Amino acid sequence: MTSSDAALEQLIRDARQWANEDPDPATSATLHDLLTLASEGDAVAAQELGDSFSGTLQFGTAGLRAALGPGPNRMNRVVVRRAAAGLAAFLVDAVGAASPGTRPRAVVGFDARHNSDIFARETAAIFAAAGIEAFLMPAALPTPILAYAVRALDCDGGVMVTASHNPPQDNGYKVYLGRHAVPESGRGAQIVAPYDAEIAAKIDAVGPLSSIVLAGDGWTVLPESIAADYEAAVDGLVDREHFPARDLKIVLTPMHGVGGDTAVSVLKAAGFDDVTLVAEQARPDPDFPTVAFPNPEEPGALDLALAAAEELGADIVLANDPDADRAAVAALDPATEAWRMLRGDEVGALLGAHTVARLAAKAGDDGVEGVFANSIVSSRLLSRIAATAGYAHQETLTGFKWISRVPGLLYGYEEALGYCVAPDLVRDKDGISAAVLIAEMAAAAKAEGKTVFDTLDELYLVHGLHASDQLSIRVADLGLLDAMMNRLRVNPPEAFGGSAVEVFTDLAEGSEALPPTDGLLYLTRDQSRVIIRPSGTEPKLKCYLEVIQAVESAAELPAARQAARTSLDNVLRDVREALGL
Repeated sequence: MTSSDAALEQLIRDARQWANEDPDPATSATLHDLLTLASEGDAVAAQELGDSFSGTLQFGTAGLRAALGPGPNRMNRVVVRRAAAGLAAFLVDAVGAASPGTRPRAVVGFDARHNSDIFARETAAIFAAAGIEAFLMPAALPTPILAYAVRALDCDGGVMVTASHNPPQDNGYKVYLGRHAVPESGRGAQIVAPYDAEIAAKIDAVGPLSSIVLAGDGWTVLPESIAADYEAAVDGLVDREHFPARDLKIVLTPMHGVGGDTAVSVLKAAGFDDVTLVAEQARPDPDFPTVAFPNPEEPGALDLALAAAEELGADIVLANDPDADRAAVAALDPATEAWRMLRGDEVGALLGAHTVARLAAKAGDDGVEGVFANSIVSSRLLSRIAATAGYAHQETLTGFKWISRVPGLLYGYEEALGYCVAPDLVRDKDGISAAVLIAEMAAAAKAEGKTVFDTLDELYLVHGLHASDQLSIRVADLGLLDAMMNRLRVNPPEAFGGSAVEVFTDLAEGSEALPPTDGLLYLTRDQSRVIIRPSGTEPKLKCYLEVIQAVESAAELPAARQAARTSLDNVLRDVREALGL
């Protein structure tokens, strides 16, 4: 017998044992079918089996995320039960150490993806069996409502079953910590180190599947009023006194996700009555039939919304991803007379400036202390807006698990369409509260005869025109990512776009401001910036580019835009060359 034959036999034995223990008849049947085909020599079935059992799905800083299917390297009821049991053990120990005698509390939410409700219900049952006071959301609801509930219900932990904007075959398990489990600044936020490793160790220590106890009852299904409570809290953000304009025609798409009802409700409660849902994408559908990839950033994802906006003569398009923690904005660009989606950095700057205006209007001469924040790969424009207004600013590592932990946070964003406009309510990105404030800002601009693009231009006249772009390189072999990063470390580029590199920072070394992360930052003499890092969730190398053009007058803006585009193209060319592409 060859080694490959022996490996296949072992694989078949492992898979057969899994199939026999699997509590889900659907994944068990799928696995039995694969076993039959693989035993008959079907190479495709053998490959699928091998990938499904090639390792254990790793619990990381966001929790779990993978394709649905049988096996330890997929999302399924076995993997979720083990994750829930490990998380329960962590919560019991953490709360017991921090507050002896206190019963841990946890809340579980879910979206409308395949199996999300099942994964959530079994998690609540495992929490209850472990002695945790467990709450289960009453229906498929947006991620921001779960993040809100962690704080509003004073919970120690939270789980959101979602794969956000991943393809339809995926699902995930996002974990939040609160109350006694973490320090104040992290309560209600997604997990970071060292908690991810501690929870992973508890999951690894879980015994046989048969040892995991699921309670028959003992958890509380929350009333539907939890969604109304969130909506009321978001309505409390609206500043009707200082920003009363409501004349705005909105086209909204929830992208086949769970945010539609909530978004329409909060917009209408805020006074935005002219909201049209994209009919083909209005209701939750786990198969996302009208989009190739349910992410507003992807080409074509907003085509239906833009067509509806053009037909209706709308002022603005608002889009949420399927779990509604991100928000996208599109409008008619007067420079090109065409509809286009704003970049995340553009919306981030607009919301930052609107936040400054809101704080100034409410505070008067008393002033407000606090911090504005964005991820290191996001634009530097927010830091200039904050400094001019007298606020502190902080850069963080990529991801809202870091942004939301900034002490004294007033507003934070990341370029990937994530915005935290109300950290006291939701310590995470929230596409619904962001949409309400975007509408408030756009309506205020319209009342003055302006568009959101005019407002952006006003920021550029004060702070310089900030233009950004990205390059993503997908690889089949993860080893290629290390090879490309090593190439850059061994032979660092001396210039980008004809401007000499004056500052080179290896982010892996860490600093007082940032924990270590695999990434490289270059700053040139003309203030062009390049950041290169491997993606944390996909087999990609991601390159973030930003250039700044000084602008003295509105008449100079068209030329400045062209100059910025040329500079970005030149920098992009040099990035490709440095990577050997």
